[in-house]
Amino acid sequence: MRAHEAGALHGEIGSRGPAWLRTPADVNALVPQLWPRNVARGPGGALTVAGLDVRDLAAEYGTPAYVLDEADLRERCREFRAAFPDADVYYAGKAFLCRAVVRMIAEEGMFLDVCTGGELATALSAGMEPARIGFHGNNKSVAELTRALDAGVGRIIVDSFTEIDRLSALARERGVRPKVLVRVTVGVEAHTHEFIATAHEDQKFGFSLAGGAAAAAAFKILDEDVLELRGLHSHIGSQIFDAGGFEVSARRVLALQSQIRDARGVELPELDLGGGFGIAYTTQDDPASPHDLAKRLRKIVDGECAAENLAVPHLSIEPGRAIVGPAVFTLYGVGTVKDVDGLRTYVSVDGGMSDNIRTALYDASYSATLANRTSAAQPMLARVVGKHCESGDIVVKDEFLPADVQPGDLVAVPGTGAYCRSMASNYNHVPRPPVVAVREGRARLIVRRETEDDLLALDVG
Repeated sequence: MRAHEAGALHGEIGSRGPAWLRTPADVNALVPQLWPRNVARGPGGALTVAGLDVRDLAAEYGTPAYVLDEADLRERCREFRAAFPDADVYYAGKAFLCRAVVRMIAEEGMFLDVCTGGELATALSAGMEPARIGFHGNNKSVAELTRALDAGVGRIIVDSFTEIDRLSALARERGVRPKVLVRVTVGVEAHTHEFIATAHEDQKFGFSLAGGAAAAAAFKILDEDVLELRGLHSHIGSQIFDAGGFEVSARRVLALQSQIRDARGVELPELDLGGGFGIAYTTQDDPASPHDLAKRLRKIVDGECAAENLAVPHLSIEPGRAIVGPAVFTLYGVGTVKDVDGLRTYVSVDGGMSDNIRTALYDASYSATLANRTSAAQPMLARVVGKHCESGDIVVKDEFLPADVQPGDLVAVPGTGAYCRSMASNYNHVPRPPVVAVREGRARLIVRRETEDDLLALDVG
């Protein structure tokens, strides 16, 4: 098939959809693994979350809106902590961060990973204990590092020789000895999209293992004795379902641990294997439970330490998507329904790529359902699209919706907790949606909707 002029997302012309997508027996049924745990259909057919009808949420907060099942998020935090009782579980704030979420994860005993000054400011303003914060980033500024040191963050993951020198100079000035981990690029290709696979050699993160930079960075820190080297860090990518990449990564990182011990007589006490654990966006995704992940990772680490004759280091992991991703859905209002010459039916909603760029950016797949009612109409293969002036403004590439979907209906898209609000934009000067947390039959606004006044307030011209 020749390339489509409007881009790759439009290449599958026709009404069949992807090969794996099947016509549902009941177009109103919810696939449990795709939705927050407290979402169901109420007596009238509308979706409910923690007992609240989405029609009431739409009436009070408007659409589009991100709806967070708070009990679900908290339960996922507890599951990771229970699965990794002897490890530090860092919530990866880049997935989605606001002050309310910082307080939720802190109350559930989690650590927090941030990667910019803005994320650090959010964490500190929400009262997160600085010692429980880790600071990532491939290009931390002097101002960001200064703030991290002055706040007393628990650890900094160093990413370049420039950063080691920069941080060392700041530490000397302040007479402090910050704890650091060296981020190691282990040369593992995660089975994921090119832009979210982070451990192969040709990318911006970390110190190359194969080229010797990772060992050189560790030796430099140990020899200069300004920073306290606690261990090594590896993150192989995102949306990963296969534990094989973690096995290869752990083997290579622990081999470097052994090399450091043999060269400097130091056994580093910590090891961070990162995050990137996948979630279910469609029925094709089969994520492992935290318990299964813990069992596999512990077996890998224990086995490799035994092979290298190393003491088992204190482990840490960094789930973000796996905690917040499934706990959120986005609620949209339908504006138009358009059949295009029998090729495809487009269901246009009042959001789009400004509130979920992942479909356009990563060719990500999502599911959707009619949210305000059930329908006896036949299933219709549709494409849910946004209101932006781009052909690639697609929210859900292919999904079965009832053939009678119409303007004024509500459509809900699950799995939008991770990277949707975080990567949201004001493209076409569209204000970003609110985040509404629902728990035990009560809703509260935790991030308000932007307004046109907010947009104009930044326009000083």
